[in-house]
Amino acid sequence: MADRQKMPIDKVVYPIQKFIQQEKAGGIVLGISVIIALFLANSSFSEAYHHFFEHKLGFQFDGVSYLEYSLHHWINDGLMAVFFFVVGLELKREIVGGELSNPRKALLPIGAALGGMLVPAAIYLLFNPAGEVHSGWGIPMATDIAFALGVLFLLGNKIPLSLKIFLTALAIVDDLGAVLVIAFFYTSDISMLSLSIGLGFVLLMYIGNKIGIRSILFYAIIGIAGVWTAFLLSGVHATIAAVLAAFTIPADVKIKENTYINKVQEYLKRFKNIDPNDHTPTLTAEQLHILEDIKVHTNEAIPPLQRLEHAMHPLVTFIIIPVFALANAGVSVAIDLEQLFNTHITLGVFLGLLIGKVAGVVGFTLLLVKMKVAPFPEGMNFRNLLGLGFLASIGFTMSLFITSLAFTEEVYMVQAKIGIFAASIIGGILGYIILNKNKVK
Repeated sequence: MADRQKMPIDKVVYPIQKFIQQEKAGGIVLGISVIIALFLANSSFSEAYHHFFEHKLGFQFDGVSYLEYSLHHWINDGLMAVFFFVVGLELKREIVGGELSNPRKALLPIGAALGGMLVPAAIYLLFNPAGEVHSGWGIPMATDIAFALGVLFLLGNKIPLSLKIFLTALAIVDDLGAVLVIAFFYTSDISMLSLSIGLGFVLLMYIGNKIGIRSILFYAIIGIAGVWTAFLLSGVHATIAAVLAAFTIPADVKIKENTYINKVQEYLKRFKNIDPNDHTPTLTAEQLHILEDIKVHTNEAIPPLQRLEHAMHPLVTFIIIPVFALANAGVSVAIDLEQLFNTHITLGVFLGLLIGKVAGVVGFTLLLVKMKVAPFPEGMNFRNLLGLGFLASIGFTMSLFITSLAFTEEVYMVQAKIGIFAASIIGGILGYIILNKNKVK
C-alpha cells in the first residue's frame, strides 16, 4: 500500500532527478533562463522587470545602513562569487589530479585557451582602440563552459571522451584567464586596508589547511564573513576572493583508501551480525552507531574540495547561473541600427568571439602540434578542432559578467550583449553542425 502511494510522487521526482544528472541539463536550464529574460525585457513587463533588480537590500544598525546594494549588485557580486568559488574548486582539482596535473597533456588546452583569449581581445581592440569603449576588450575572451559542454553532450557518442576532456580543460583555463583579467583590469579604487584584511583571512584559511583542519564550517565562516566581505569592501571584485578561498580548501584525504575499505568492511560485518529489529521499521541503537561511524569515515575518505564541489555544483548550475541570466540577459531588441552601430562595440564583441575565438583556439593548437610541443588528443582531427573552436565562441555567462564590469553606460552594455548573443548562437550552431558529421561510435 505504501509503495502504491509513493508511485505518483516517484513519477514526478524520478524524471527531474534523471534530468539534473545529465551533463546537458545545465545548458538547457541556462538557455530557458535567457529566453525568459529576453521575453520579459521585450514585453509589457519590461519596466517592472528592470525595476525589480534595482531594489536595495542590506541591513541597518542604529539607523546606519551597511552593505546596502541593489539586487542586481548582490547577484553579480554575491551569487556569482559562489559560481567563482566552484570554478576555483574545479581549477584546483584539475591542477592537483586532473587534466592540468600532467604538464605535457595540459600544454595543448592551455595553449588553446591562451589563443582563445588573446586573439579575440586583439580583434576587439582593432575596432575599439581608444575611449570608453576600449574597456570592453575582456568581453570576447571568455567561454561559457555550461553552454559549450551542453551542445557537446547533445551530440552523444559521436564525440570521443578525449574531446570532451579537452574542451573542459580549455574552458577551465579560460575561466582562470577571465578571473585574472577581472582581478588586474576590472577593479575600482582599492582600499589597501580592506584588501590586507581579506588576504589575512585567506592566509588563515591556508594555515588551517596545512595544520589539518577539515571542517567545512571553518572554511565557510572565514571565507564568507572574512575573505568575501573584506574583498567586497576593498574595491577588488569579490569574485576574486571566492577563487582565492577555493584554493585554500584541502584536496587531500584524512583516511587512505585501503584503510577506509578495511574499516567499512569491519563495520558492515558487525552490522550484519546484529539481530535485526523486525518488529519496527527503525534501527537498533547499535546499528545506528555503526552507520554513524561509517558516515564519519566516509567523509574522512573524501577530500573536502570534492565534497564541496559535488554539493555545490547543482546549486550553481540550476539556481545561481539561471538567476544571473535572468538578471543580466534581459536586452530590449527594440534598438535601431543607427544606435546599435554608433560605436564598434557590437562588431568588436561579435567578431572577437566568432572569429577570434576560433582562430585563436585552432591556430594556437595547430602551432603547438606542429612544433611538437604536445600531440593531438586521441580522436582529434582538424574538423573536430574547428568544431570545438566554434563551441568555444559561446561566451555567454562570463562575457555578460565582464560586460557589467566594463561599462556603466546602458547603451554600451546593450551593444555588447547583442554581440555576445549573436556570436554565441551562431558559434553554437556551427559547432554542432561540424561535429555532428562524426560517425556514431
